[in-house]
Amino acid sequence: MTSFDIFNGDADGICALHQLRLHTPKPDARLITGVKRDIRLLDRIAQVKDSSITVLDISLDRNREPLLALLSQGNTVFYADHHFSGDIPDSPLLEAHIDPAPQTCTSLIIDRLLEAKYRAWAVVGAFGDNLDEAARKTAQSLALSDDEISRLRETGILLNYNGYGADLDDLFFPPDQLYHQVRQYEDPLLFHGRAAILETLRRGYEDDMNRATGYTPILENSAGRVFELPGASWSRRVAGVFSNTLAREQPQLAHALLMANDDGSLRISVRAPLHRRYGADELCRRFPTGGGRAAAAGINHLPPEQKDAFLTAFSNQFSA
Repeated sequence: MTSFDIFNGDADGICALHQLRLHTPKPDARLITGVKRDIRLLDRIAQVKDSSITVLDISLDRNREPLLALLSQGNTVFYADHHFSGDIPDSPLLEAHIDPAPQTCTSLIIDRLLEAKYRAWAVVGAFGDNLDEAARKTAQSLALSDDEISRLRETGILLNYNGYGADLDDLFFPPDQLYHQVRQYEDPLLFHGRAAILETLRRGYEDDMNRATGYTPILENSAGRVFELPGASWSRRVAGVFSNTLAREQPQLAHALLMANDDGSLRISVRAPLHRRYGADELCRRFPTGGGRAAAAGINHLPPEQKDAFLTAFSNQFSA
């Protein structure tokens, strides 16, 4: 039987899959992934039949049609995710573990299923998803030093940083290539200390963040702050980690980051206030190509004439 491993190309998707494959190796599984916002991944295998499919960290709601087609074609599907799902299909061929709680992620869902067997990688995934509090709480059982936890945090941030871009050309490494590097290490602390790939990401992260921090908000009020960066590879790469940094600077405020796509539309990242992690997905789903989860969401292609409408909706959403 052919196997497919389909996963989001960010830290959470990579770390979720790594835990599963440490537990149940499938060396011949075909990898399907992409940049972080390339979430309609099931479209790529819509005609597959009688196969075993693992899906991690992509919205079921955004993949509903191809998922139903795959189930009707005799495929067995294991699905774990923390994004908005809508109604979960009722099928004996589907094993779904969906938890949209704001303080969880797919890596933590897999950690629960595997009874903490590879917990350090779950901590990396949670840090990558900007869930610092949940990551530190989960790490308590590992008896790690503050320095070791800091290294896990940096690993998560750098893996997540590599996932952002309009396409693979924006990234330092294709996510499947990054996963192949990760899968060589059962211990993420060894990965942090030995993987040369992390030094490349570290230099890129520092350069891109230095550029981003020179920008000031285009909107700032009691609801939150909105920044706009130019449409360039460096800004697309840094969008997620810069948004997370802004959220931690002022956790009582919501944050949005805008930048232009090549077609003139706007790519938007939204972070709900860390003190009340909800509303980001609700806001983004009001606009074309919007989606995500309660704490962090985005819009892939907002028509430029809707920019003012978005800014108004952002302020209204988070003004309570």
